[in-house]
Amino acid sequence: MKLFRFLGNEIILGSLIAILSVMTALASWQGSIADSNQNKNETLGMQNLNDGNAEYLSANQFMVYDYTLYDSWYTTEDETKAAYFEESYSDELVASIEANPDDPFNDEYYNAMYASAYDLWDESDVNFDLASQYDDLGDELQLVMLLMAVALAFAAWASLLKEESNMRILFALASLAVFVLGLFTYLTVPVVG
Repeated sequence: MKLFRFLGNEIILGSLIAILSVMTALASWQGSIADSNQNKNETLGMQNLNDGNAEYLSANQFMVYDYTLYDSWYTTEDETKAAYFEESYSDELVASIEANPDDPFNDEYYNAMYASAYDLWDESDVNFDLASQYDDLGDELQLVMLLMAVALAFAAWASLLKEESNMRILFALASLAVFVLGLFTYLTVPVVG
């Protein structure tokens, strides 16, 4: 214990308490930012998912409209009506007919009709992935905060004991050990993005 007697010094303990207080506050602050970013990205993910679902349903309605127009064009014998039906096709159906007149309702047509929904779903996946990363970051920072708080408690108890007490040195040593563990954990938290 004589080797670690310097840990019982008022200046050393005071400095350790100050550093631990700042590290506890820093981990708490960064954890709250991570939680806020998690909530933001989850909300954006849900918004994009809902918008994608709405776009998907809207595309279905436009496809039904295209089917109806195409069937009406196919079955009519009136050239004026046929021209009206053709003019009312969606841009996607016109492009599909130009590319493949024998099979206008092909995969390219469906992909074009659903493109907006697919893009929104992809954005949703990106946002949910970011939210998950921020969740992991927040969890790690909570662990850092816990370790720093425990180290702070050990340092506080050490400062209350007499300078010649072996328990003071033991508490100071425990504080330093938990601080090093907390610092290592802090330096290895996952990076988001």
